[in-house]
Parts: sequence; C-alpha cells; structure tokens
Amino acid sequence: MIETANAAPEYDDEAIRFLEALWGDGYLSPGGPDEVDRVLEGLSLADKTILDVGCGSGGITLHLVDRHGAAHAMGFDVELPVVEAARLRAAKRGLSARVTFVQAPPGALPFADRSFDMVFSKDALLHVPDKDALFAEIFRVLKPGGVFAASNWMISHDGEPSQEMKDYIAAEGLSFAMASPGRYAQAMRRAGFADVVTRDRNPWYREVARRELDQLKGPLYDKVAAAVGTAYVDKNIRTWEAMQKVLDSGEHRPTHLRGWKPG
Repeated sequence: MIETANAAPEYDDEAIRFLEALWGDGYLSPGGPDEVDRVLEGLSLADKTILDVGCGSGGITLHLVDRHGAAHAMGFDVELPVVEAARLRAAKRGLSARVTFVQAPPGALPFADRSFDMVFSKDALLHVPDKDALFAEIFRVLKPGGVFAASNWMISHDGEPSQEMKDYIAAEGLSFAMASPGRYAQAMRRAGFADVVTRDRNPWYREVARRELDQLKGPLYDKVAAAVGTAYVDKNIRTWEAMQKVLDSGEHRPTHLRGWKPG
C-alpha cells in the first residue's frame, strides 16, 4: 500500500490560492508549464493515455492534453479540495471530455494493471514514505513499453537531516518524506524500471526560489495578501527563507526522474 504520513488535507483552498498566486493558475509547484515541458523533454504524448499522480488543482493535467496532445489524462490526488478545483478548471476550459480527475484515499492506485502509456508526477511523491511500494504501483499501472517521468523534491542524502533541513520541513508543516535521488533510483530499479535517469535541478530552483522570495517580500506581497491575508504570506516568507538555506547548502535537491517499463 502507498501511504502518506498524514492523510488529512494539507492543500486547502487557502493554500491553493497562495500557491497559484505565486506559480500560476492551476500550478501548485514551481516552474509552471515551462518546467513541466522540461520534465517531458524528448517524449511524445500524442494520442497517449497519461496518469498524473498528485495532480493538485489540475493545471498540469490540462497542459498534458492541451499543449502536448495526450488523448486522455487522468489526474489523481488523495486530497478532495484540489480535485474539486481541478474539475472546475477543466469544465471552464472545455476539456472535461479529455481529462478525468479522481480522488481516493492513500493506498494502492485505484487503476487496473497496464492502464497507462505514461505516468507523470510533479513534486508530489515526497509525501509518500514507502518509495518501494510507490514505484511498484506506478510500474503496475504502466503498459509495457510505458514511461515514468517526474520531478520531485529530494534530499541530498539518506539518514538524519541537518538541523536546517529539519527547520525547513517544520516551517512547511507538510508530510514530507524526503529521500535521496539514489534512493528513488534504487526503488525504481527494484520495481522493474529500466534506463533510470536522474537530473539534478537544485541549481535552477536555488535561483528561482531566491526570486520568489524577493517577489513575496516586494511586488507580490499586496496581491497575495489580498488573496490569503498578511499572516499567511508572512508565514510563507519565513518558510521560503528556511528553504533557501537548504537550497544554498545543496541539501534540498529538486530532481527529475525518468524510467521505462520494458516492453
């Protein structure tokens, strides 16, 4: 079974409003559509069926069909508020026939074996503690010859985090179960994935996060505060300051992942 450390909703309407104000409509992780495109670089989604694990409020799932030409995209998330927001967004954009959003409790993925040509995920898998169970499930629902492509927030090492990392995770207040890129690659290979590749994105996000923090403290402050209140923005400024320390030290390592299910 795939289990999160805490099945209670962590991304409520307030969190959705804050993150979308920072990262774009329908995006709850950094980089917007451009970073999604980089995760998918060199892959064709045309006429494919895609599963988006941890779909959040749906911007990425819609991007997979609207920009990349997927025949159908299935967005899956354990949290109802984001799935409800995603469904509304799909309806407003006239894409409900090509996307489906499913909410289910943490556990085995609620899909049949060999259902998808691709499994995609953007900065969501860090919430799942059992990486071996996670990739066994992803491998199961992929068709032979299918590909897994993802971005995820990771830690540079396994074992005890530094005090700065502990402080950052506490500031986030979310169910982070961070592991190293090597641990992720190991879990993928154990599940049966071939040609596993990791790509370090720390240098990119280290600078992006610095600009985000400057924006939150400056030009974006009033706009975001109007959406969620000053106390919420101030709390997140403190979170970004804690995150910047572990990005600069290299302990916080956003990473791209890719692997193939043998045909």
